[in-house]
Amino acid sequence: MALKVKATEQMMKIGTYAGKYRYVMMPELYTALSQEKVIKEAALRSGVSRGVMQACWDAAGEVIKAWATEGHSVALPGLGTMRFGLRAKSVEKVEDVKAGLITSRRIIFTPNTELKEELTKTAVQITCYDKDGKEVKRVTSTDPGTVEDNENQNGGSTEGTNGSNGGNDGLDESNGD
Repeated sequence: MALKVKATEQMMKIGTYAGKYRYVMMPELYTALSQEKVIKEAALRSGVSRGVMQACWDAAGEVIKAWATEGHSVALPGLGTMRFGLRAKSVEKVEDVKAGLITSRRIIFTPNTELKEELTKTAVQITCYDKDGKEVKRVTSTDPGTVEDNENQNGGSTEGTNGSNGGNDGLDESNGD
């Protein structure tokens, strides 16, 4: 398996390279898999009927939603954890604390070590297109597979099997605005 990326030659309109052509990389758009297709595949892999798998899928979704809205960080088997959070402005005085300080609500996903390791090992195939849409080059990644870790308190990334996230699993997060 490989992640597919396209690098398209585009005229830069702003910034340091304004007025110059540069190759800009972006993921190839994959089609979204329907829930029905996922359930069918999971049923095949597990040996249970589609109906049973659908019931389990629905129940798991309801449990995850209920527990996450109660403030829990909920395990997603084989993937990581999910929790809700928010961004809010900070204030100096307790008298100034109010709901209006909340700027957005968030869904926070923290991948587990195994999922990060899988991404680390996954090749990236890049197809380059010139400004006329003609394919001009293909490249396969040779990078170290560094995985960005948004939950890392140092704001850094993890390489290879370093899966510690050091993140805070609390609900309230301030961006210091």
